[in-house]
Amino acid sequence: MIDRRRFLALGALAAAGGIGGAPAQAQQLKFFRIGTGGTAGTYYPLAGVIANAISNPPGSRPCDQGGSCGVPGLVATAVASNGSVANINAINSGAMESGFSQSDVAYWAYTGTGIYEGKPKVEALRLIANLYPESFHLIARKGSGFKSVADLKGKRVSLDEPGSGTLVDARMVLAAFGLTDKDIKAEYLKPQQSADKLKDGALDAFVSVTGYPQGAISELAATSGIELVPVEGPGIDKMLAQYSFFARDEIPTDAYKGVAGVKTISVNAQWVTSAKQPDDLVYEVAKALWNDNTRKLLDAGHAKGKTIQLATALAGAGVPVHPGAERFYKEKGLVK
Repeated sequence: MIDRRRFLALGALAAAGGIGGAPAQAQQLKFFRIGTGGTAGTYYPLAGVIANAISNPPGSRPCDQGGSCGVPGLVATAVASNGSVANINAINSGAMESGFSQSDVAYWAYTGTGIYEGKPKVEALRLIANLYPESFHLIARKGSGFKSVADLKGKRVSLDEPGSGTLVDARMVLAAFGLTDKDIKAEYLKPQQSADKLKDGALDAFVSVTGYPQGAISELAATSGIELVPVEGPGIDKMLAQYSFFARDEIPTDAYKGVAGVKTISVNAQWVTSAKQPDDLVYEVAKALWNDNTRKLLDAGHAKGKTIQLATALAGAGVPVHPGAERFYKEKGLVK
């Protein structure tokens, strides 16, 4: 992964005309940040794999010589953030070139509905690719006895941090059971902080909408033991009927060591950008995302990487596809 320190160093060199010893090469350098989530989540490591795959700064060895197969002159980097809402806001303001988002949050931002009701629409939001399903995890202490979301009433529960898509979905799931933040002892922590507090007995449960297996949850399952609480029932059935971006899902047994599987719901993780990003650049980014070298890196780099497939690159798209990415998908026959 090209980390933040390397990213800044390359930027300084580019400004000084010092990459490759030629100002012309420095001028060709392009930066492409990918907003993610907390470092213990799934967004951050997967974005790191993708950033590494699509980067090809001046001076890199050619692809056919075992070097980078990414976009010539591109330096991409995964940037930790508060999650979906924060990433979309950063894209909209120009603080980020792109970011990962839950499909529901992207749809609400683009249409000015849901949590964006009464706020300006993020009309420039565009899709690069749909990535993978994100499962709604409700994690409880081993032996908690929780059988349903309804059992959270009066309990100490972390709903994730402000700016995250998880917090949005957690409130929707609570509402499906007639609950709000006020009916629980709510906290708003990143997944790793939540896992630490659960381990120490300072929390009863926490929520994480993420691809499984998620690192902090896996570690917790292996060290302290956890239970997954099912997310199902009449309220959830009604929610699924109302919002098409939710889907029925299941976290299988032993997705986390020694933990029984449960039925739950999911949304899609999507890679989004702004219509203001150049068509040619986003075309090259999409092309680099779906080349054979990236395929190998995704398959080897993270357990969820194998589920990122070209065949589902446009699945559940609630926002328009960026014209540059659309050109690539037309070439692949995914768009007529």
